[in-house]
Amino acid sequence: MSRPDRTATVTTAAAAREHARSVVREEWNTAARTAREEDVVDLLLVVSELVSNALRHGEGLAGFEAAATPDGVRLAVHDHSDVVPDVVHGSGTFPLAGHGQGYGWPIIIRLARDIVVRHRPGGGKTISVLVPLRSRS
Repeated sequence: MSRPDRTATVTTAAAAREHARSVVREEWNTAARTAREEDVVDLLLVVSELVSNALRHGEGLAGFEAAATPDGVRLAVHDHSDVVPDVVHGSGTFPLAGHGQGYGWPIIIRLARDIVVRHRPGGGKTISVLVPLRSRS
């Protein structure tokens, strides 16, 4: 069953993870396919990192969306900051210990595809990613 509006009212990373998991259960999984648990774990890690970054560095979470696609789950995290982190287009390598930059963006870059950052018309930005899912064999 597909729902046209998968915008969730979430205020925490935990609530965003639960919403993303429900999208997998209710929309991506079918009688013919079920997502691999390791891919769902990757999805939940990306959700945690994106939402935590919005809360810590983006002046707060302005919205969260998760939508099933044939290839996985597309996430969109909206925040209130116009600042695009320098590491968004990084290599995905982890920083050296004690050298500033956290581990969140390298994790996102490694696990997600189609990473897009767009400024929102009223201010702030949206970070959109696709987290691939594979069916259990």
